Amino acid sequence: MGKSPISNLGRASAKFFSLAVLIAFLGGCSTISGWFTDDEELEIRRLAPIESEFKVTEAWSRGLSNGVENYYSRLRPALGYDLVFAASRQGIVAAFDEQSGKQVWERDLATYEDEGYLSFLSNLFSDGISAKISGGLAVSYEKVYFGTEDGLVFALNAKTGETEWQVSLRGEVIASPSVDENVVLVNTGSGVMYALDAFTGEEVWTYESDVPALSLRGISGPVAANGGAIVGTASGKLVVNIIGTGQTAWEQAVASPSGATELERIVDIDSQPLVLAGNIYVVSFDGTLASVELRSGRVIWKREYGSYRRVTSDGINLYVTDVNSNIFKIDRRNGVELWSQNTLKKRNLTAAEPIGEYLVVGDKWGFMHWLNKSDGKIVSRLDIGGDDEDESIYAAPVVKGNRLYTQTREGDIYALEMPQ
Repeated sequence: MGKSPISNLGRASAKFFSLAVLIAFLGGCSTISGWFTDDEELEIRRLAPIESEFKVTEAWSRGLSNGVENYYSRLRPALGYDLVFAASRQGIVAAFDEQSGKQVWERDLATYEDEGYLSFLSNLFSDGISAKISGGLAVSYEKVYFGTEDGLVFALNAKTGETEWQVSLRGEVIASPSVDENVVLVNTGSGVMYALDAFTGEEVWTYESDVPALSLRGISGPVAANGGAIVGTASGKLVVNIIGTGQTAWEQAVASPSGATELERIVDIDSQPLVLAGNIYVVSFDGTLASVELRSGRVIWKREYGSYRRVTSDGINLYVTDVNSNIFKIDRRNGVELWSQNTLKKRNLTAAEPIGEYLVVGDKWGFMHWLNKSDGKIVSRLDIGGDDEDESIYAAPVVKGNRLYTQTREGDIYALEMPQ
């Protein structure tokens, strides 16, 4: 884990650094090795045999150099215009044909020395200075939008990969942008959310939230929906701004700090809110899952679940992967738990992505697991990482029809197909 930038201190003083390191490992880091004895890790890695109900096949796979290695990242494939878009932290951004996997274009946004013969020779044997792409991709208006840890936001032409615009913001961009109504919403680690013109990159408005002394490495990805710009904050609030003007419609405290120490008072909303049927569903790290009315900000119900992963839904129910990699199915109308699956505990699971009658999750050793929605039973499994942490699946796959697209830490992109 020596390479990982493992804490987002924000405005914290140095005295909180060791605590922030601990929180980053617990809340957002890719590796849990080192926190357990050899026997404990062996027990976690040991998978109980299952009776597979169907076989998942590999449609195609491609590689991006370097991937994300052991850094914190939310990079995962994005779909649009019959293409699959993917990026590596180093700076490779590429588009592949959705069906065949054939590469359509590739860009290298790493920085290279550009003066003199010696620089030319050096660049031949170098991957350049990392672009630090981390926040995930958004595809809209025939463009691919993404940001970097250096605060740069790019818009590339989706068909050619050419740069349409590039702007510099104050703060790391470590969550995916969201696009609607000609506006790109970008949340940053400094607590400032920017609304940028989708076609020029010009700043339309900003919203600034408080950043506590100690917070998790990640931040909430914004959501553009129903005319609102919706985001969770590091202080446990859910905020809705009018997307056209930036005016704050309402703020609602979903989780409240408690405890005597900064560590105990962490209440980050570190995942992207889910907007569904006039309600917002959001989960905080401290253990609060809430349903909030979109129009008014009224809290409809709260339940005790803690997570830094996205809440997902099939339209009827919610699915939550908690901080210990337990998976829950929850009735979205009232918050009643319908089942739980705990046999994959501490495998650092991704969010549970619905696909047909099933859910699919990835884990830190490169396994994909399919669960039956009705009871949570594991019904199929595929090892695409060779039980190797370098091939860890660290972000939820992207689903389209009976096919899903996933990315490993090594930078391998897989298109996997379920039976019709």
